[in-house]
Amino acid sequence: MKKFWKMLIVACLSMTALTACGNDDGGSEAPTDSTTESDTIKIGLHYELSGSTADYGNAELKGSQLAIAQANERLGEEVYVDVTYDNRGDPAEAVTLAARLAEDGVAGVVGPATSGASTATYQTSNDNQVVVISPSATANNQTLVDPSNPESDVYDYVFRVCFEDTYQGAAMAQFAFDNLGASKAIVYGDTSSEYGKGLMDAFSEHFTSLGGEVVDTMSYVAGETEFSSVLTNIAAQDFDVLYIAGYYSEAGLIIKQARAAGIDCPILGPDGFESTTLSDLAGVENLNDVYFTTAYTTVGASDELQAFIDAYKAEYNEDPNMFSALAYDSTNLLIQAIEEAGTTDPETLKQTLENIEFDGITGSFVFDETHTPVKPVLVVEFVDGVQTNAISVNPSLDE
Repeated sequence: MKKFWKMLIVACLSMTALTACGNDDGGSEAPTDSTTESDTIKIGLHYELSGSTADYGNAELKGSQLAIAQANERLGEEVYVDVTYDNRGDPAEAVTLAARLAEDGVAGVVGPATSGASTATYQTSNDNQVVVISPSATANNQTLVDPSNPESDVYDYVFRVCFEDTYQGAAMAQFAFDNLGASKAIVYGDTSSEYGKGLMDAFSEHFTSLGGEVVDTMSYVAGETEFSSVLTNIAAQDFDVLYIAGYYSEAGLIIKQARAAGIDCPILGPDGFESTTLSDLAGVENLNDVYFTTAYTTVGASDELQAFIDAYKAEYNEDPNMFSALAYDSTNLLIQAIEEAGTTDPETLKQTLENIEFDGITGSFVFDETHTPVKPVLVVEFVDGVQTNAISVNPSLDE
């Protein structure tokens, strides 16, 4: 039966699903797959496997590869193969690799992990009619041709499975105001990225709309390591919570230096906190009364989620994180769309995704008109560096 199902899928698929091939220059960016059978379907995995955000990309690669392995196990043979590239967290390199994946004849692409690298690839992938599913590109209006214009057209072939920064920033503001009883906040964010700027704006606007006061707004840029002077200034002010809008690479150091500066109030952050490196940089003793927004946590795991956790640990001998889970869902979403469409024809695949009903480990959803799902935001607390006490938050954006 598995053999029949596998043959049926492949028979229905168009000849665009060719086998993976080597890279012309033979460099380190060559696809990892070397399969030569003519009846395989290639899935592009386009991640930050080195560089400052490699923790995200490597976690997502593992989630994607687990999804592909499980699909092949279900079908009884190797139907799906991955073509994997490392964009090194460089948007220019990401564009080059998006074009290369189109040349490789992939059925679709999962990744990149970060908003900056993802946004850079969208025009190229759209022009080549390659479906892209972004696991964690949360920047506001990310899927629109002109993100600065909410009325802009959406990229036809671009989808994402994560909530956007406006939503998660507002959710944390709601949590701070309602659950922590905060009335005064300081916002400290990475203004060198659209991710950081979007989060800063979203948190500040929603916190203010609820009746809170943003006492001060401070900025840093990616790559900084010394924050003591700014934190000394912050420590002298009257506030209830500190919101850090940025990635783990700087946030971990800020948390450590903030506690050293005597800032003992709750510290809040976005899904960019999701990394084991955060604990290494901040120190587990400093990760108390620290909260972050996420689409996934192992706290109170359902049976379905526990099955994923067990399979991931069995495969990689480590726990999955939010990025692993989002990539796992993204890859399964693409596989479901291919099998429902019965073809890798880009237009048919796009239409299938627009109307799909997906039930994943990070939530069940359909897509809105911007190819973005509306999903609940989880706020998770750190206790001695361990995630605990997950709370679902739906910000009242219409008020």
